[in-house]
Amino acid sequence: MSEKIKVMIVDDHDMVRMGLKTYLMLDPGFEVIAEATDGKEVVEVLNQMAPEGLPDIILMDLMMPIMNGAEATKEVLNRYPGLKIVILTSFLEDDLVVQAIEAGAVSYVLKTVSAEELIYALQGANRGMPVMTGDVAQALTRGLRQRSVQDDDSGMTGREKEVLLLIAEGKSNKDIAEELHISIKTVKTHVSNLLMKCELEDRTQLAIYAHRQGWVSRT
Repeated sequence: MSEKIKVMIVDDHDMVRMGLKTYLMLDPGFEVIAEATDGKEVVEVLNQMAPEGLPDIILMDLMMPIMNGAEATKEVLNRYPGLKIVILTSFLEDDLVVQAIEAGAVSYVLKTVSAEELIYALQGANRGMPVMTGDVAQALTRGLRQRSVQDDDSGMTGREKEVLLLIAEGKSNKDIAEELHISIKTVKTHVSNLLMKCELEDRTQLAIYAHRQGWVSRT
């Protein structure tokens, strides 16, 4: 019989930890060996458990007091690089996904997933295999794209540049709104701001501007 996967649960809500522990303990493939309520505590608990009693996987909440999940992930992996961390959160903000993955989390899973999907994510993480749902993968892509266009002196915000790149790809306001998960009214506001900042008159000129700046990759 294969060894159980040892899990540590980190969440600042008692009921969430209790529910996750109860479910995982019912699965013969898992053993919950530790808990923590915030990022600072998880580091302290691991230090007490090291070196032989460490978990295989840490199931980590993202939004916690004192030290959040992304910060804790980075700190834990600096100390114990062999651990696998799965972020389990209610939040799907583009930048939060990027922060967690950059910190070293294997997977980023929403709390809305089914029990079977969570088990699959944990089993995958134990093998070093990233597991992400489609919406999380899209959020990661959007977050990375937005970050890639933030570092210049054009005066545009990251979101405005993201809208500009989509305009350059020929996307309509409706397409942009759906891709960025914002309202059409918000897209129109970004377009108006872009026209003003670039001192241009229409979307076609904006698209040309983006190409001339070298912000649009050529295929």
